[in-house]
Amino acid sequence: MAKDITREMAERFSRQIRELPQNKVIQNAMMKNGIKAATINNDAVVSMNHVFSHEIETGKVSNQKQSGRCWMFAALNTFTHKLNAKFRLKDFELSQNYTNFWDKFEKANYFLETMIETADEPVEGRLISWLLETPQQDGGQWDMLVALIKKYGVVPKQVMPETFNSSNSRELNSLLNAKLREDAVKLRKMHAAGQSEEELRQAKEGMLAEVYKLLAFALGEPPKTFDFEFRDTDKLFHREQNITPQAFFEKYVGFDLDNYISIINAPTSDKPYGKTYTVQYLGNVVGGKPVKYLNVDIETFKSLAVKQLKDNRSVWFGCDVAASSDRNEGIMDTGLFDLEKAFGFSFGMTKAERLDYKDSVMTHAMVLTGVNLVDGKPDRWKVENSWGEKVGKDGYFVMSDAWMDEYTYQIVIDKKYLPEELQKAWEQDPIALKPWDPMGSLAWMH
Repeated sequence: MAKDITREMAERFSRQIRELPQNKVIQNAMMKNGIKAATINNDAVVSMNHVFSHEIETGKVSNQKQSGRCWMFAALNTFTHKLNAKFRLKDFELSQNYTNFWDKFEKANYFLETMIETADEPVEGRLISWLLETPQQDGGQWDMLVALIKKYGVVPKQVMPETFNSSNSRELNSLLNAKLREDAVKLRKMHAAGQSEEELRQAKEGMLAEVYKLLAFALGEPPKTFDFEFRDTDKLFHREQNITPQAFFEKYVGFDLDNYISIINAPTSDKPYGKTYTVQYLGNVVGGKPVKYLNVDIETFKSLAVKQLKDNRSVWFGCDVAASSDRNEGIMDTGLFDLEKAFGFSFGMTKAERLDYKDSVMTHAMVLTGVNLVDGKPDRWKVENSWGEKVGKDGYFVMSDAWMDEYTYQIVIDKKYLPEELQKAWEQDPIALKPWDPMGSLAWMH
């Protein structure tokens, strides 16, 4: 057999296509409309009903616009579900720009500290190359938001609203990353010249002053205190004066963040179930809550989500949102597209193989707000997205249970829902994964 592609080989492949007249129809449909539109399975669209046996009452969906802050929107949405119900608010939002400011500031410090820590590593080595590829970005993880809230609290959206740069973050990210790479050059040169860590950190403080200025100009400065005024659904007026962001979180949100843990389903051979994991060099707040996961089988994974939903509490989750999904229909389903029937060959990797071979990772975070149970087993799930009301059904998606099995990787669960053996498993010291492990991916999709 030839090593190279020959003309005879290409002609043979072409003849195989022309042998079946219907292939021309399929080809024309795909060329005209695109692969997904030409292969969409209308039976799947019909079966993905936006009705659920267990649903949490929620409101208008939020909109992250052209930014990768889905993880942040999803987490804040889980807080506002409780806040809206408790204080009889309608469509209230917490400020995503407030947490965005502190996240970017903390990520800048985290990156610069990492550059000091790894100053002896070769710049052409895999670690430094990995770190320099994206010094900071919009994406994140649940534990990273917990670290921010514990340090900075939260504020209402009215107090620190969106700006052009928070909603359209590409320009800011590009500029900030260029600045951080420049600072990395300076720090590594100082280290090579024999200057001490203390001298490097003194230089770092000046660098952070520049980062703060860049963020303040682009995003606005976060408030230290503010007045919280609102009128509830009973038309009663309320005012809280001169409250801090930390005190606001404690009084009005009131989540005990230490009780919420990240459960993952990563069925790869290097990650046994019942073990905990962390990822090297993944974080935002230096000294803050480290990223930590407990890996479980998919049936346990789903049962925990169902328990929390049945208790009328929404579930933050991370998934590969682009896989077998349609954002206009608001459907995520493994049977949504008839690709195998159209092409005549399979697309059949397992979940573990997709992770191992770089075909799938967590790209997006959303919120589970409902589930449809049939004889006690889920067949579809209700999903609150953060892409505005013009996608899906008023911004809400429906996810098949089969899609949950294949493309959902992480949920955040109150520890009280875990059986005793998993609560004990959670207390284990985590196994440290390499920075480029698929479980180190950040939710960023928009």
